[in-house]
Amino acid sequence: MVLLGLLLVACAKPLFAGPPFQLDDPDVIPCHDFEFYTWGGASAVPGSVTTQFPAIEFNYSAVCNTMFHFILQSGEAIPSHGRRYFGLEDSEFGFQYRFIQETKDRPMIGTFIMTEIPTGSLGKGLGAGGFSWKLPLYAQKTFGAWTIDGGGGETVNDHVPGAKNYPFGGTLLLRELSPKLTIGGEVFAHGKETTDPSSRYAAMLDVGGYYTPTSNPNFQILFAYGHSFAGQSETYAYAALYWTGDLHQTVRSLAHRLCP
Repeated sequence: MVLLGLLLVACAKPLFAGPPFQLDDPDVIPCHDFEFYTWGGASAVPGSVTTQFPAIEFNYSAVCNTMFHFILQSGEAIPSHGRRYFGLEDSEFGFQYRFIQETKDRPMIGTFIMTEIPTGSLGKGLGAGGFSWKLPLYAQKTFGAWTIDGGGGETVNDHVPGAKNYPFGGTLLLRELSPKLTIGGEVFAHGKETTDPSSRYAAMLDVGGYYTPTSNPNFQILFAYGHSFAGQSETYAYAALYWTGDLHQTVRSLAHRLCP
């Protein structure tokens, strides 16, 4: 509870793409800041449903214009036939780098490279069974209360049994309705993910946003829901609690609280 209280008084930073949406962005948090999410989600494709809860995400910017990213999650695999399993799922490690800054006339541009780490069980449907990589390029531009983000790349599945490499990408449009509420919608698509003949591409429409429930704008509630409108049937859902702030300041404050 002490740590939670310290997180809630840390300096606030605005959110753009990334959670709760499927599309990421080039917008790096300020140097020495952190982001912490506790979240749950679900995804459904023909033949199975996978949930993620409890799950955590931690991001930290150690050097300006860069960010390190880590996700640890558990959940349940629910096949249409057969036994359901709950346990640790695959983890994720990433590195974000913004190499072009946004100006009045140009967007910011960057990448967010991620690797999926096979910590979940392939046999129980909780993991892919091998390492995979996402290699994207993103651009983002803000116009007053509007923000547009777009990009995509390639998922490399060379070490994942039964999987194949495939492209992904999309566009996200956000509108700040008030200091407490931002709403957005995205079109996100990916290619055929596996060698299974029934696997197909999917194009999805997702809607979601960020809500600040208190006077502390560094604490937000994130939410999104989407479904495919072309290709194979897919459903996406996400909800999270989010905190951000200066990590060094938070650690010093915690140390002072514990050892006054």
